Amino acid sequence: MGVPQAMQALSERAVFMRESLHKSQTITDNMVAILGSFDHRLSALETAMRPTQVRTHSIRRAHENIDKTLKAADVILGQFDLMRKAEAKILRGPHEDLESYLEAIDQLRSIVRFFSSNKSFKSSGGILNHTNNLLAKSISKLEDEFKQLLTNYSKPVDPDRLFDCLPNSLRPSSASPGNQGDASSRTHSEHHKSLETAVYTPPTLIPPRVLPLLHDLAQQMLQAGNQQQLFRTYRETRSSVMEQSLRKLGVERLTKDDVQKMQWEVLEAKIGNWIHYMRIAVKLLFAAEKKVCDQIFDGAEILRDQCFAEVTTNSVAVLLSFGEAIAKSKRSPEKLFVLLDMYEIMRELQSEIETLFGTKYSIEMRESALSLTKRLAQTAQETFGDFEEAVEKDATKTSVLDGTVHPLTSYVINYVKFLFDYQSTLKQLFQEFDHADPEAQLASVTTRIMQALQNNLDGKSKQYKDSALTQLFLMNNIHYIVRSVRRSEAKDLLGDDWVQIHRRIVQQHANQYKRVSWAKILQCLTVQGSSSSGGGGPVGGEGSGSGVSRASVKDRFKTFNSQFEELHQRQSQWTVPDSELRESLRLAVAEVVLPAFRSFLRRFGPMIENGKNPQKYIRYTPEDLERMLSEFFEGKTWNEQKR
Repeated sequence: MGVPQAMQALSERAVFMRESLHKSQTITDNMVAILGSFDHRLSALETAMRPTQVRTHSIRRAHENIDKTLKAADVILGQFDLMRKAEAKILRGPHEDLESYLEAIDQLRSIVRFFSSNKSFKSSGGILNHTNNLLAKSISKLEDEFKQLLTNYSKPVDPDRLFDCLPNSLRPSSASPGNQGDASSRTHSEHHKSLETAVYTPPTLIPPRVLPLLHDLAQQMLQAGNQQQLFRTYRETRSSVMEQSLRKLGVERLTKDDVQKMQWEVLEAKIGNWIHYMRIAVKLLFAAEKKVCDQIFDGAEILRDQCFAEVTTNSVAVLLSFGEAIAKSKRSPEKLFVLLDMYEIMRELQSEIETLFGTKYSIEMRESALSLTKRLAQTAQETFGDFEEAVEKDATKTSVLDGTVHPLTSYVINYVKFLFDYQSTLKQLFQEFDHADPEAQLASVTTRIMQALQNNLDGKSKQYKDSALTQLFLMNNIHYIVRSVRRSEAKDLLGDDWVQIHRRIVQQHANQYKRVSWAKILQCLTVQGSSSSGGGGPVGGEGSGSGVSRASVKDRFKTFNSQFEELHQRQSQWTVPDSELRESLRLAVAEVVLPAFRSFLRRFGPMIENGKNPQKYIRYTPEDLERMLSEFFEGKTWNEQKR
């Protein structure tokens, strides 16, 4: 196609597009005019409908208000219905159905809250008064129910029930609670050690099914603001029962004057019982009461602590007052061990006491217990000092005629043995007042007591007119001390050197006895100036004694017989209680006397045997003397010797 033709076609198309655009503008103008007329009509319609819309909105709001009023009325009617049902339950009382009664109280409280926050209601004031009165009556009935329930299930615990809660080693084997099961067959330290792992089972004071009910009742009373009434009811009921339980057990209030008037045997038994009562009270009764308090007043910690303190305060005071009376009473040596027992139980219970009475409301009881522990320790320590002084100054006139172990010696040694059974307790006691090495303190005290005893024995030995008996007495007593120490724990504390030194002292007294007792009789068997005797020893060798007359020999035999018979008569009444020491001493005497007699008899016997009435002078053979020596130190009476 040529250029002219193409231009022609393009021109035609341009004309067509211009015509089309012109038509479209016309249509648009027409549509705008039409739409404009619609807008005018709609405005007129809206103006005409506005009153109808206002009336429709008012009707809708009226309906909404009616719905709200009906709903509010339903709620109020519901509250009235709740009140009616709750009131019926309250009037029936809590005894039949406590759970339902408690629900009713909660409902009344809900009703009070509802009308208190909706005071615009016409009758809300009257309703509130009625509900509050009903609530007050219901709480009053709750108080009665709490008191009745607590009283009904609060009974004194029988002693047998308490004994069953103890470990076997502490259960009494007879009617006396102080007489404990298998404790008597063991030493004090063994028994004390066994208690460290003992298991105690506190008794059930109130049935488990009742405790939740009491808890719920207590909670309702607390919500009602009746805390003081609740506190008073619990304290009066439970404290009375606690005191009755202890009285049934045997606990009694005793003053210092009461204690002073008692015979020691009676007082000792009461102290043993008190130790048992303290353990039962703290580990069983007080521990069980704490559990009851914790469960009933769960969630009310302050009231819980107050109630427990008030329930136990009188009982604790009675128990501790006896301990105080003992600690303040006149000191005497026999009281030391019971004081240590009492100190021990207070130390044993210290952690439990601090746990049970750990709150500010129980501080007085906690401090009283601690004060008693300190006072017992102080009195025990002072008694210890008194004992040492009493041993040294003991002036009893008890005479030991046969030279045996003096009662003071056995008493002191037994005392020291018992003390060593309390080693751990004594060390604790020393540390109450002094932080020095407690073992060194115990060793020092023991050494001083032993020295005090020896000083006293030295004084007592001077009462004998016979110096041989003086030596025998000291030998017996020091030997008893040494033997006892060697067989006890005191040996480790006093040491081997102490033992060896005192064994030598025993030997020294034995040698002194031989010298004093037998030197004179040995002189009878000695011929001064004899060529065979070296100028003074017992005569030896065979044949007749040159230079010694028959009359002199007769006189020697007569003197020997007389002195030996006198010694035999007297010293057969003396006593050496230790069989080994007795045989050793006899042997030592025989080793000196028999060889001298045999030698004298060999040398001078023929001079007498060849004369008139030899048996008048030679009354004994060496075998006779040996037999008679074996009768020495047997403690025989004169009548026994004549048989």
